[in-house]
Amino acid sequence: MKRILIVEDSEDLAFGLCNNLEFEGYKVLVTHDGKTGLDWAIKKAFDLVILDLTLPELDGLEVLANLRERKKKLPVLVLTARQEEIEKVRGLKSGADDYVTKPFGILELLARVEALLRRSDNFVSEVEIFGDLQIEISARIVLVEGKRIDLAPREFDLLLALVEQKGRVVSRQKLLTDVWRHQGQVVTRTVDTHIAELRRKLEKDAANPKYIQTVRKAGYRFDVS
Repeated sequence: MKRILIVEDSEDLAFGLCNNLEFEGYKVLVTHDGKTGLDWAIKKAFDLVILDLTLPELDGLEVLANLRERKKKLPVLVLTARQEEIEKVRGLKSGADDYVTKPFGILELLARVEALLRRSDNFVSEVEIFGDLQIEISARIVLVEGKRIDLAPREFDLLLALVEQKGRVVSRQKLLTDVWRHQGQVVTRTVDTHIAELRRKLEKDAANPKYIQTVRKAGYRFDVS
């Protein structure tokens, strides 16, 4: 049973999150201030931390910075009501693995929790390097030959979903589930379109890709060799 710590100052929101996560089979512990959250996250065993940025006692970014010094591999999902892009970037650069902006749908949050736990099980380093391609996971930055490549959020999620499988073939259906969360308007052609755009941005020769390989009638594979 996976153990999740929720650090959220809104008791109503924390209660709702706790109920939904427990319904999904997780063991959940809740606290409403940053100081206690940091203490518990360091001293107790958790598989994931859900962390609000606006907290009493100790700010969420301070909690995150201190936590990263002690437990570098513990996945952290940041919750923030702040709409400014800079706050999201600060959270990611401080060591968050993902973020959700309030208000959010519970299904989206559950999907992101599942993805982070799966990534933790298939541990991916903070920085992955494949030839001239470099992926900085927390900062969501991709470099090709040292030059930063502008990826849309969905493109980055798709790339990471392939990298996490460590060279294994991933079906289009699994990519739809992991990246698009089975949204009704999404069809398998959407995966192919996004793959084509990723290749255009990342590959020297998109027609003869080095990294993102097509496996006929099976799906796609990221070449980690």
